[in-house]
Amino acid sequence: MNNQTVVLASGSKYRQMLLQKLDFPFKSHSPDIDETPFDDESPTELVKRLSREKAQACRNAHPDALIIGSDQVCVINGRILGKPHTHERAIEQLSLASGQHVTFYTGLTLLNAATNNVQTDVEPFHVHFRQLTLAEIERYITREQPLDCAGSFKCESLGIALFEKLEGRDPNTLVGLPLIRLCEMLRAEGKAVL
Repeated sequence: MNNQTVVLASGSKYRQMLLQKLDFPFKSHSPDIDETPFDDESPTELVKRLSREKAQACRNAHPDALIIGSDQVCVINGRILGKPHTHERAIEQLSLASGQHVTFYTGLTLLNAATNNVQTDVEPFHVHFRQLTLAEIERYITREQPLDCAGSFKCESLGIALFEKLEGRDPNTLVGLPLIRLCEMLRAEGKAVL
C-alpha cells in the first residue's frame, strides 16, 4: 500500500472540504502560478494546463508526495467566466447564465513527485439555469456572497435554487474537485482510499 503524503495544490477552502470527504490526511500548499489563458487556448486545454502547473509548482516543497492539482472554468456560449470578485460582475455573470446551459470544466492532475508519473484529465459538468429575475440574482448574491466562485454561485448551498437541472458524473466536480476521478487516479498510484 502506498503511504506517500498527499498534497492538495490549492488554497481553496472548497477543495479542502471536498478532499476531507475521502478521510485521509493531506497537506495543502497554495501554488503561485499565472492563470492567464493563452491565446486561442480552449477551456479544456486551459484547465488541463493549469491543473498540471499547480501540481508542478508544489513539487520542490514536496518531492516525495502525491500532489493533486485542480482548476476550473465556467463556459457560457463559448465564453469563459472566471471568479467575479465584485458584486457587479456577479450580477453580470448570473444574468448571462439565466435560462442557459452552462458547462463547467474541471482539470485534475495527480503528480507522483517521487516517480514523475503524471495523470491529467478534464471532467465536464453541465448546469441548466432556470430563468432568473434581477431581484432573485440580487438577493442571491447579497445572501451568499459567491464572489470567489467561478460562475458566481455556490451549488453546495443556496445556489441550488438557481438551477433547473444538473448533469454530470460526479457532483463534486461542480464544486471544483472531481473525487470519483481522483479516487481512480489514486488507486492507479497504489494509494488505497478504502
